[in-house]
Amino acid sequence: QVELVGSGGGLMQAGDSLRLSCSASQRTFSTYAMAWFRQALGKEREFVAAINWSGGSTYYADSVKGRFTISRDNAKNTVYLQMNSLKPEDTAVYYCAARKTSIATIKGLYDYWGQGAQVTVSS
Repeated sequence: QVELVGSGGGLMQAGDSLRLSCSASQRTFSTYAMAWFRQALGKEREFVAAINWSGGSTYYADSVKGRFTISRDNAKNTVYLQMNSLKPEDTAVYYCAARKTSIATIKGLYDYWGQGAQVTVSS
């Protein structure tokens, strides 16, 4: 069982930067692929970014590519999402997720989820 605790959400203006963090309880965190998803009001949860166990492989949704960066610090059992050049359409609840095996973009393939962090971007 992996407990994920996300933090770092807030109310931002367009063009701002924000970093989300997600800490894991599991000592074997370094063996998990991690991802960020987001869910805007009235919409389905969508993939944002993912990173493999070592941090050597990352994948991004087209909508955030070049603006967002996912990274991890296995010594701290933490995954990050650095969000730059925020846009109003980035407004959503952001969730971190973990799965034991390889990187994936489909939410149904992730086994563990954090509680979500609200990010609101005003124009």
